[in-house]
Formats: sequence, structure tokens, C-alpha cells
Amino acid sequence: MTDPFRLQDKVVVLTGAAGIIGTEVVRSFLEAGARVFAIDRNKALLQQKLGPESASFLHCAADVSDRESLLRARSQLDARWGTADVLLNNAAAKSANFFEPFETFPLEDWNEVMGVNLTGAMLAAQVFGSPMAERGQGSIVNTLSIYGIVAPDQRIYEGSMYLGRPINTPAVYGASKAGLWGLTKYLASYWGHRGVRVNAVTPGGVSSGQNDVFMENYSSRVPLGRMAEVSEIAQAMRYLASDASKYVTGHNLVVDGGWTAW
Repeated sequence: MTDPFRLQDKVVVLTGAAGIIGTEVVRSFLEAGARVFAIDRNKALLQQKLGPESASFLHCAADVSDRESLLRARSQLDARWGTADVLLNNAAAKSANFFEPFETFPLEDWNEVMGVNLTGAMLAAQVFGSPMAERGQGSIVNTLSIYGIVAPDQRIYEGSMYLGRPINTPAVYGASKAGLWGLTKYLASYWGHRGVRVNAVTPGGVSSGQNDVFMENYSSRVPLGRMAEVSEIAQAMRYLASDASKYVTGHNLVVDGGWTAW
């Protein structure tokens, strides 16, 4: 009996492939038998983190906020593997002033983050999702955040650091992820009759270099009492990409250890 969680020979386009979640998704999806077309702005970083290309793994430097850049990437994909079966919109941006207070957050930084987190996902859906709709089959998975569905608890940031610098979660991040949830629902209804499923994964906080203060503050707000492991997010994406979820669309799979259950 065929395992519905397998992704055997499915062509998967992943944006933000060199990031914390992206690198784990590549590993998990290759393990499941997929062919992964990994996109990130920094090709050297792709090679450094993910290694050389292979028969089932290609990487491509592209900017998701630039339609022409994505079209060039699709041309490369078409020449090798053809139309994607799965699109994972995972790219996210942190601008130079990402942790600036809301009162003084620069408009240019707001536009930069929105251009990747929300507009970039829209453009990727146009470029890679439209051929899925023309063919009559496909799956799109968008990476959201708990801060796209609830507001941050500002108290957990007191004394919190990430890789040696103070952190917070800016309004632009939550706004962009909330917008992406809206786009997810829209596309699920727009392309449903054409066989394209569109869903989202909402990760809780992933342990990735935060200091002990942050990890303790965050974990105290989580019913399961800990932060997420990156593999747990990748597994949720794998479910939504696979035939195991073939009757699931317009859904937000929240993987937060119960954070939003309080």
C-alpha cells in the first residue's frame, strides 16, 4: 500500500531555503523522495548550508520580491523538471532596522519586509502556482507565524537576546503574516475548483540561538513547556504537501505547543 506521506518524485519549490526552517525542510523532503528546487537570494549560502546539487536537489538564487527573478527561476525549473507539484512559500525578511520600536519604524523597512513576506508569496504563487492550476493539480503551503494570528506577549522580551542582540517582534512581521493568512484563504477558494490546495503552517517559536532568558520566558507561556524543534515544523509542512492531506485546503495548521490555546 502506498504511503500517502511520501513525496516520491514530487517536484517541490521552496523559497527561503537557506533559513533555519528551510534547511530542515530540504532534508526532510529529500528523505521523503521529493525533488527539491531550493530558492534563496544568496546562492553561496545555499551551497554552504545545503551542499552541492544532485539528481534530486537543485538550488537557485532568486529574489521573491522581484517577479522577473522568479520567472528566470521558473525557466530553470521547467528546463530540468517541469511544473512544480508543491510550492512552499517560506521566504521571510529581516530589514536593517527590524527591531526598531513601532513609533520610529522606517517606512522603507516596512515596505522591504512586506515585499518579501507577503508580496513575495503572492508573486511566487503567480509564477509557480498558475501552472499548477493550468494542469489541474498542486499544493501550496505558506509559512505563517503565531504572531500572524495573535499579538506578541511583550513581557517575554524583557532581557531577551538573539545571537547577542536585544530582540522583539515588530508590527510589520505580524502584519505581513496576518496578510499571508488572508492570501492563503483567498487562493484556497480561488484555485480549489482547479485542483490546487492552499494551506498554511503556523510555527511556534523555534529554538535557534536565543538566550536562556528568552527561552525560559517563552517556554513558560507554552502548555507543552518548551520551544519547537525545527523538524516538527518541517513535518507539518510535509503533511500538507503530501497526499495525506489531499482533502485539506484553506487550513492553518498551528504547530505551537499550545501557545494559542490559553
